[in-house]
Amino acid sequence: MQKKLKLWDAIMLVMGSMIGSGIFIVSADMMRNLGSGFWLIVVWVITGIMTVAAAISYGELSALFPKAGGQYTYLKEIFGRKMGFLYGWGLFTVIQTGTIAAVAMAFGKFTAYLVPSLNDAAPIFQSGEFKITWIQILAIAIILLLTYINTRGVESGKLLQNIFTGSKIIALLGLIAAGFILVDISHLAENFSFGYESFNNLKKDIFGNFLKEGWEPIGGMTLLGGIAAAMVGSVFSSVAWESVTFVSGEIENPKKNVVKSMIYGTTAVMILYIAVNYVYLNALDRDSIAFAENDRVAVAASHFIFGSAGTVIIAILVMVSTFGCNNGLILAGARVFQTMAKDGMFFRQAEKNNKNDVPENALWMQGIWASLLCLSGQYGNLLDMISFVIVLFYMITVFGVIYLRFKKPDLERPYKTWLYPVTPVIYLLIGTVFCILLLIYKQQYTWPGFVLVLLGLPVYYFINRKNPQP
Repeated sequence: MQKKLKLWDAIMLVMGSMIGSGIFIVSADMMRNLGSGFWLIVVWVITGIMTVAAAISYGELSALFPKAGGQYTYLKEIFGRKMGFLYGWGLFTVIQTGTIAAVAMAFGKFTAYLVPSLNDAAPIFQSGEFKITWIQILAIAIILLLTYINTRGVESGKLLQNIFTGSKIIALLGLIAAGFILVDISHLAENFSFGYESFNNLKKDIFGNFLKEGWEPIGGMTLLGGIAAAMVGSVFSSVAWESVTFVSGEIENPKKNVVKSMIYGTTAVMILYIAVNYVYLNALDRDSIAFAENDRVAVAASHFIFGSAGTVIIAILVMVSTFGCNNGLILAGARVFQTMAKDGMFFRQAEKNNKNDVPENALWMQGIWASLLCLSGQYGNLLDMISFVIVLFYMITVFGVIYLRFKKPDLERPYKTWLYPVTPVIYLLIGTVFCILLLIYKQQYTWPGFVLVLLGLPVYYFINRKNPQP
């Protein structure tokens, strides 16, 4: 592969993959779980520590396998073909496709802000809390459109990636600056006045909509459950930075630049995220954050700051952000599935290129499954399922750094994890607590993702039944 990507391009890829839709939406659900500005910031700080610790740890593996296909190859090389396959299967069934679905749903929600008829239209189908809306249909249309474009051999290129990422960063920086300069009445002190006390136990109506009344103080294990539930949103907003490892073979001096791009990119994004949440807390009161229409907190904040014209600009920028993010996710994911097929670890049909020299079958497999996930539930449900599985595989990969240190201590390591073993242990401890609390308090959305990954075992044996390999 030609080394066309410089360090700056790699950093833009990391930041562009992370900044999709979550930061503009998830703080609403986080506030409903926490009920306190203090705990909202604490959760974002914890997530930031987790994310940067994982990136620092991954750096050692990226330097060991500079031409590798990212996390899939790391797991395959460290723990064997079966573990590599299970991650790739999880990537297909939950992680990549679920993220594509969730980001597409965010695109639909922000489009609905500009086209109110999408919001006002009656659901196409509804049974209790489950419903199919025109926003979901729009999300599916975007996924299929981007999938089709990619089958035609259209490449985003580093220039397009940098433009999309630049627009996201400008939107966030503009929101941060205006959120403190133009706000006449600050709600920051009010939102932090709850201090260490958290509020929860919100009720829903028969249609699944939250009722604004009913905030009750919580503490102890209930508070820990609220923190874990809130972290689902912040974790989802902070993933996909490892996508840069999928293209490490195209980055100049990958042994150094992949490491630097992950650390610099994740650190910059987490600082931006924390600053944006301070803006939300400064511009809006607790109820305005928690019950923002369709969870569009960024639109609510920008409406308060700029008026109606500003919210339109923010909505358009978020649409550009999510559209570009999904294009990258669709393109990168298909490459991984094609690589797996070449390794004999996925359906052979995914290996083939079409006349435009792109993996068309892999693209459509991914696109169709992501479209079905758009119908599986509401945005928050997808986040719950994705975040749990992503953190599980992050933990296994981070543990791989420690495992290799013991199993192969003599390997030449161009980069060694900073503050080893403290850094990987910090991630493993926080990740373990997060997963345990989710299993206790949000079982309905953690087990489905886990079961989908385990279903990969019979698929693995079926695919390899004729050609068993060690």
